[in-house]
Amino acid sequence: MGTTSETVASASAATPADRAANVNAGRDWSRSLWNGAILVGLIAALAISWGSAEMGRWTFLFTDSANMAEYASGFLRPDFSDWRFYLEEMIVTVEIAVWGTFLSLILSVPFGILCAHNMVPWWVLHPCRRLMDFFRAIHEVVWAVLFVVAVGLGPFAGVMALFIHNTGIMAKLFSEAVEAIDPRPVEGIRSTGATRMQEVVFGVVPQVMPLWVSYTLYRFETNVRTATILGVIGAGGIGQVLFESIRGFYYPQSSAILVIVVATVVLTDLLSQQLRRFVT
Repeated sequence: MGTTSETVASASAATPADRAANVNAGRDWSRSLWNGAILVGLIAALAISWGSAEMGRWTFLFTDSANMAEYASGFLRPDFSDWRFYLEEMIVTVEIAVWGTFLSLILSVPFGILCAHNMVPWWVLHPCRRLMDFFRAIHEVVWAVLFVVAVGLGPFAGVMALFIHNTGIMAKLFSEAVEAIDPRPVEGIRSTGATRMQEVVFGVVPQVMPLWVSYTLYRFETNVRTATILGVIGAGGIGQVLFESIRGFYYPQSSAILVIVVATVVLTDLLSQQLRRFVT
């Protein structure tokens, strides 16, 4: 009896901090187990995909490096004689990225909210998420090919390709930001009798706006690079000129185009950094 009473007394004397420590210890053990399982799964995935990805060919990077050096030597003398034409096409590429990003932003805001589990019921959540999955599962190049068939060659096909694909990506990023908000401001606004729209406008949007701006600027940077690639399949801009130069073995001209592309991407990155600091 004495031992039992002492055990009960010691258990009742345990502080809340001690009980919390015991609970956290159990959670830490469970978390460690899951982390170990994830690590094992990652190693297994890498091992299984080694052969399919032909990772054994990594030695060719060194044994055949002379071939790469010979090919790259053709790009060492850039020819800027047509720089005005290249610059005009680069501006078109940036304009494609601007419109593609802007249109996707318009749709990503409502879909970012409709794809957040803490904002809408499941019968709205899952159809919206599956639609966004469909948008981003198909690559921009494939979308561009489809729109080239539909509307013909030119920049508009590139704009639509960026618009559709980026809507899926940005809606996912926006919804994750909404799911991570502090619910207390929303509950406070709800207690005043506000409508659902007012809860979103005054309780959700102010919390996620810095992240939304950051994600939008990042996607714009990515779209400038992607718009260059879309030009290869006829979506206009500098990419089409670059593809024709490489296909015709005009390596000095191709080198000049690549220099202009890299300079544009660097300037876009610097501009995005400044805008991000100003807004956030």
